[in-house]
Amino acid sequence: MTTLLQQLANGIALGATIGLIALGYTMVYGIIQLINFAHGEVFMVGAFGGLAVHRWVLPESFRENWYVSLPLMLLGGMAVAVAIALIMERFAYRPLRNAPRLAPLITALGVSIVLQEAIRIWFPNADSAQPFPKAFVDSQITIIGLGPDGPEGDVSIRASQLLLVVVSIILSVLLQSYINRSKMGRAMRATAQDPDTARLMGVNPDRVIVLTFVLGAALAGVAGVLYGVDITNVDNAIGFQNGIFAFTAAVLGGIGSLRGAVIGAFIIGLIKTLGGQYMWGGTQYDYVWIFVVLILVLVFRPQGLFGEAERVRA
Repeated sequence: MTTLLQQLANGIALGATIGLIALGYTMVYGIIQLINFAHGEVFMVGAFGGLAVHRWVLPESFRENWYVSLPLMLLGGMAVAVAIALIMERFAYRPLRNAPRLAPLITALGVSIVLQEAIRIWFPNADSAQPFPKAFVDSQITIIGLGPDGPEGDVSIRASQLLLVVVSIILSVLLQSYINRSKMGRAMRATAQDPDTARLMGVNPDRVIVLTFVLGAALAGVAGVLYGVDITNVDNAIGFQNGIFAFTAAVLGGIGSLRGAVIGAFIIGLIKTLGGQYMWGGTQYDYVWIFVVLILVLVFRPQGLFGEAERVRA
């Protein structure tokens, strides 16, 4: 029972990271129907941006206090991620906006490889694990004590994991509120439904698309820094693995649905931790169980758990 609860806690923390990345996938697809496979690398670049701020920007006195260093690292990670996303949108995706759908998809894969190699070249030894500062409270929080002999039966979660979950939920709620209630949010929804009609109503689709990339990249930058703080090491391959998880979560929840992306992310996180612990094959086959669940969902509900069935336009 203790192991089960511990894996549930670990799965929720993993799902929080995946959810922040998946929001970027689902927003970009909802607006321009592009699967931005480079978005996982935006997450990775954000993590290295936060690491660079800590190593080369912050004075020694700032590094000793997490409540000073962590916000500055988050700002640095977000700034780098947003800058990369804007460059991608302007020079890689915008020229191909009216091209056949396969062209921007291949371009996204190319951008992903370019970003991995750029970080490997620019950041020393980025292709191997780089120590990431523990820029938060270094403690564990006991959730419940089940063992009769003391702490061996306790289920605990690291303070950094709890921070990930809280930040993920807060940012998801704020994003949903912004899109539902703000003027620009309504413009984003209008562009997603019918960009030509939205343009006739005075909406600037280019501005909407740029904002979509900015919001998605900012969330990925936050996720990258908090992920590094939690696991205390990063390399230039973390974007690919977590990007695959995030894309799977977006498809599982219903790509284009913000709520679906977040819920799908928590489902993926739980499947990975519980599947690695209890299912056949252990951790070597946790990826298999993720995609088995995805296939089963798509067989019976092709639009995902919270997605809407596509309507054919006359």
